[in-house]
Amino acid sequence: MQYDHNKYHRRSVRLRGYDYSRPGAYFFTLCLENKDEWLFGNVKHGEMQSTEFGNIVWDEWRRTPDMRCEMVLDSFVVMPNHIHGIIWIVSGRGIRPDAPTMHAPIHKIPTLTVAEKHGPSKRSLGAFAAGFKSITTRRINEIRQTPRVPVWQRNYNEHIIHNEGELNRIRQYIAENPAKWERDKENPNRLL
Repeated sequence: MQYDHNKYHRRSVRLRGYDYSRPGAYFFTLCLENKDEWLFGNVKHGEMQSTEFGNIVWDEWRRTPDMRCEMVLDSFVVMPNHIHGIIWIVSGRGIRPDAPTMHAPIHKIPTLTVAEKHGPSKRSLGAFAAGFKSITTRRINEIRQTPRVPVWQRNYNEHIIHNEGELNRIRQYIAENPAKWERDKENPNRLL
């Protein structure tokens, strides 16, 4: 039997060669392993009603800067089966701008270092996503008494925010997400 190298290789959805520990704003989405399970709550009259598990996700989001001082929080929403957020990676540990603003658009894609080729680098978006998923999974599974059961999908979606206009559009999208739940592509019962 011959070993199939491609069978166990996951294709990355990250921008090839981009350093995700670079200072800037990043929009990300994390989805539940089972998107038909509305673990985090329900949307009623355009407002998200969080369950105990949804509150855990909110709690860990708020705690992020306490554990990762290179990260600044921006817009965030917990939905029944996924979350959206904007996180800022700032240059220098402990530097906390009150209101981050965008600088020049990103044009040049830096090359990867050897360490970055073998998993997320420290203080990167990937390290944040892995840590966030790990702590929320542990806390949720402790309550459900379901050790080692996956809560989140293995990967996450991200978008590098390039300018102020894009930042404002994404902030608006996040804020309006509960009101548009009935038509959301993540809603298995959506209206067509």
